[in-house]
Amino acid sequence: MRLKLLWVGKTQESWVRTGIEEYAGRVRRYAPLEILEAREEKGAQAATMRERECERLAKLIPKGGKLVLLDERGEQMSSPELGSFLSKNRDQGTQDLVFAIGGAYGFTDSFRAQAFKTISLSRMTLTHQMVRVFLLEQIYRGFTIINGEPYHHE
Repeated sequence: MRLKLLWVGKTQESWVRTGIEEYAGRVRRYAPLEILEAREEKGAQAATMRERECERLAKLIPKGGKLVLLDERGEQMSSPELGSFLSKNRDQGTQDLVFAIGGAYGFTDSFRAQAFKTISLSRMTLTHQMVRVFLLEQIYRGFTIINGEPYHHE
């Protein structure tokens, strides 16, 4: 199973880039990982920005890829549940599991309709920049859980 993380815009803060690099390296011990950035839209109305950004994200999804959206209104999972989700997809032969983080105005309804699953990392509002690190850390944690490694404590 290959993992793809899609997000809108460049990572601004150096400390966030450092966190992404750290956890991306850890995740790559368990599965191939590709991180792709869609260009952020600027200077238009929110609906137009959302539409253009989602069009760009859609072009990055491989044919047959299972799309998982990160959205505050999505299903909340515990870390062990995310581990089970990763394991189930791996064991069922999912070729590309694609996680998408939208821009400041989120996703369009038509992009949402393409999603296999929508999950939330928190009911709190998190910056789109920090969500990148949090998602990677949770994917890493999920892999350590399913491999019985001592990273996660109950």
